Amino acid sequence: MTVRIYVPRDAAALALGAERVAKAISEEIAARGLDAKIVRNGSRGMHWLEPLIEVEVAGKRIGYGPIKAKDVASLFDAGLISGGDHARCLGEVEELPFLKRQTRLTFARCGITDPLSLDDYEAHGGLAGLRRAISMLPADIVKQVTDSGLRGRGGAGFPTGIKWKTVLDAPGERKYIVCNADEGDSGTFADRMIMEGDPFVLIEGMAIAGLATGATKGFVYTRSEYPHAIAAMSRAIDIARSAGILGTSVLGSGKAFDMEVRTGAGAYVCGEETALLNSLEGERGIVRAKPPLPAHKGLFDCPTVINNVISLASVPVIMDKGSAYYRDFGMGRSRGTIPIQIAGNVKHGGLFETAFGISLGALVDDIAGGTASGRPVKAVQVGGPLGAYFPHSLFDTPFDYEAFAAKDGLIGHAGIVVFDDTADMLKQARFAMEFCAVESCGKCTPCRIGSTRGVETADKIARGIEPEKNRVLLADLCNTMKFGSLCALGGFTPYPVMSAMTHFPEDFVPTPLIEAAE
Repeated sequence: MTVRIYVPRDAAALALGAERVAKAISEEIAARGLDAKIVRNGSRGMHWLEPLIEVEVAGKRIGYGPIKAKDVASLFDAGLISGGDHARCLGEVEELPFLKRQTRLTFARCGITDPLSLDDYEAHGGLAGLRRAISMLPADIVKQVTDSGLRGRGGAGFPTGIKWKTVLDAPGERKYIVCNADEGDSGTFADRMIMEGDPFVLIEGMAIAGLATGATKGFVYTRSEYPHAIAAMSRAIDIARSAGILGTSVLGSGKAFDMEVRTGAGAYVCGEETALLNSLEGERGIVRAKPPLPAHKGLFDCPTVINNVISLASVPVIMDKGSAYYRDFGMGRSRGTIPIQIAGNVKHGGLFETAFGISLGALVDDIAGGTASGRPVKAVQVGGPLGAYFPHSLFDTPFDYEAFAAKDGLIGHAGIVVFDDTADMLKQARFAMEFCAVESCGKCTPCRIGSTRGVETADKIARGIEPEKNRVLLADLCNTMKFGSLCALGGFTPYPVMSAMTHFPEDFVPTPLIEAAE
């Protein structure tokens, strides 16, 4: 029986040498005349172990990692194809604590299957949700998604079912499904992992959204910095179309839905849905005023569903298992699971999918293992570059939209970036303002001018120029940007700035003696 050796083709693994490892394994198989083949899977999300090599033995996956090309010969000498012992052997991968503690619904197949094998996808539960949706009325599909409690995983947390119902009820001969895959937040990579590791689940989710709302065309809008995701999604769409999953009759239902990938130039503001629509139409990526909402007049002035990758990729399991099954996970109004991306100064960075409700402290101190530097954790930024900095005193905050909002924070796309006690929070606040100034589309004054003035004010504080007056001015600028900006870029930039000022005031006091010595 042919032995399957899994070598990830995920971008994180490739960055750490997975392609060289795959080549070395291929050469060893040929040289030793072994009955084995390489399967290029996605990543399991344990990035400190990448490249993570797995071999299937007696129905179990034995892992080895992290592996370099120079380790490959010794792996085969130790009996890799039979799961032999080796210094890099991790044992059964599913039993590793980081994976065993997760609740994988959206990422159930990621790292397990061949991303471009429909047979693999169906063998692991794929297309069950779409087949069920085909037999249902559009309103019943929408109700199932609404009852599940699924909220937008891109950051806003808006109920997905309400958005779908608005588009279903909107008059229009043409409707669209737009997947926002413009994942630009620092420390986030869940969208990329799905597109590279399980692209069919996104295709299935978008097809279900089309059936539910009457949309017949879908677009995946992603960024040019994701070449591997673009290639995987494009190939998966071709395969799905050839198999009749996409096209004029989805799985023989007589209902049409097709889709394609569109690539943006990498403007951060195009993660905002109306700027994304402008870019998708070939216009400059600037924010539109609302109303009208995209659900009424979106792409090409047609009713449009705009959902994040994770939102759409969560729909198939809801349709397959039922709304009650999905809603049973989580807390409060935050239902289901959330793929949390752990990055920054941590020992164990990667993707951890779990039900809403886990505390920030459990994530940072326990699951992530604390800092890689071994120094104390000073701050954790949750929600990307526009997210608030949380000190250790707030580590009891549960991962829940309302709980974070109550502490003047936001979950966003659920990326967390950890900083140790050497971090200068004044510099981090300045970076937030500078980031906004660079990425602003320029349409509204509070964002365009306020962020520039924010950088200048932070620099004055650092130089000891009227520090108290400029701290008050910086807070006033934040207030103006928060309530006066047209979109979340300017509106959320105050979160990292104000949280840094509030929780780390000692970093906003200049040290003129040190500056003089320098």
